Amino acid sequence: MATEVDVVVVGAGFAGLRALHTLRGRGYRVAVLEAGDGIGGVWHWNRYPGARCDVRSHDYSYGFDPDLEQEWRWTERYATQPEILRYIDHVVERFDLARDVHLRTRVTRMVFADDGWDVETSAGTWRARFVVMATGQLSIPKDPELPGQDRYRGTVLHTARWPREGVDLTGQRVGVIGTGSSGTQLVPVVAEQAAHLTVFQRTPNFSIPATNAPVDDEEDAAVKAVYRERREAARNSPTGLSFPVVRQSALEVTPEERRRHYDEQWPTTGFGFLLSYRDLMLDERANDTVADYVRERIAAKVTKPELLPHLLPQGYPFGAKRPPVDSGYFETFNRDDVELVDVRDTPVTGFTERGLQTAEREIELDVVVFATGFDAMTGALLKPEIVGRDGQTLREAWAAGPRTYLGLQVAGFPNMFLVAGPGSPSLLSNVLLSIEQHVDWIADLLDAAAARGAGVVQVTPEAESGWVAHVNERAEATLYPRARSYYMGDDVPGKPRVFTPYVGGVRGYKRILERVVADDYDGFTMTASAR
Repeated sequence: MATEVDVVVVGAGFAGLRALHTLRGRGYRVAVLEAGDGIGGVWHWNRYPGARCDVRSHDYSYGFDPDLEQEWRWTERYATQPEILRYIDHVVERFDLARDVHLRTRVTRMVFADDGWDVETSAGTWRARFVVMATGQLSIPKDPELPGQDRYRGTVLHTARWPREGVDLTGQRVGVIGTGSSGTQLVPVVAEQAAHLTVFQRTPNFSIPATNAPVDDEEDAAVKAVYRERREAARNSPTGLSFPVVRQSALEVTPEERRRHYDEQWPTTGFGFLLSYRDLMLDERANDTVADYVRERIAAKVTKPELLPHLLPQGYPFGAKRPPVDSGYFETFNRDDVELVDVRDTPVTGFTERGLQTAEREIELDVVVFATGFDAMTGALLKPEIVGRDGQTLREAWAAGPRTYLGLQVAGFPNMFLVAGPGSPSLLSNVLLSIEQHVDWIADLLDAAAARGAGVVQVTPEAESGWVAHVNERAEATLYPRARSYYMGDDVPGKPRVFTPYVGGVRGYKRILERVVADDYDGFTMTASAR
């Protein structure tokens, strides 16, 4: 027999916990279903050495409770995975959230029937009027298939499934496959432990220095004195970060002035370096100025000239792939016990008993680590079978790429909402701010429906088509489509190549949401029944 609630929330990360707190506070009976054995979402799983956030700690935190933000004390500018998990645990305890979170409960199938959802899980069935998919954008790891893995005698690890008890790499010969954000964070730490490290790289990345440091009492007090203003500024910024917006074009200033500005921004802004000028992602000539600058900075860190052709990113705009924020990544390759293998020149053909085989030679390894990232944006949403009206599955509806209205709902799937889904700023923003924006908006929408006596909320196909066209139009006006990236669906072979997030910015998106509400929830229908 199914357990009945008003709302099923899928996922117990930042989004799911915020949805639980907010909806429960509005009087809804809520159950959070989590496949893992612990709370925290991606931060529960991403335990690899060096894992940390690329958004400053004070900004990568909940903003719904002024007392919470005043009482929590971050210790570093860019928080590590253990500290982020401690923060999540603190929030769970402070707001008594654990009692409505059901761990080891993987959602396998969801069917819309009788104006609600039947949710089948590994631990029983649930019945809910509404479902909120808080599954995250980076939560389904990619598992590359290399021939011969079954005969490899060493240890195989994935950054997104790092053993809870940790791994001692002291004296080991380690290979790391992948140099995105996870690999960039992992490599410097592993190099300090391993006897020898081999890094297998396909595409060199632009990367920005984190310039991480402890948060002293003075800095913490300064942020907390203006925290409300800081949050509001972030909500009205392009990316949801607390950096001031530069109104100038990179081409409106002299080369000398531009260089001075880049020099000032480089050591302090991290991911916000992309905001150094307003048109870096809009104008190729403007982007060339920043790309050349970053390449120059990278080159200055590398003492082995023969590595520069392999480490310097070429052929795509700076920022078109999300640039990692690193701590000593490029300097690691100056070590004699670290080797770079460019798999564009020497592809990895598979495992051997003793390591990895490339097109040129066998490399003996005790440990192989896949730092290959995630099936981004859509992977977690397509993992369960989701069946909407008239028997259509979400996978069928998205066969040509994800389609949503505002990143919040999919036509033909009433009463199912996405948090920071495809078609919203999501991974082009401080995603925690975008999560809170969506949760509050969904809660308001459900309250509005209840006030009208409506039990079914759905978007019209016309609204969805219009929004998809708008998302694509905005993306085509930028440089983002010029790179192969998870923004474009290039992370998984066979995925439709469609620009997935909304590039119109957090501030612009906020204004659109406000206009939709002002126009009586334009694009949504609220009825007593789905028929």
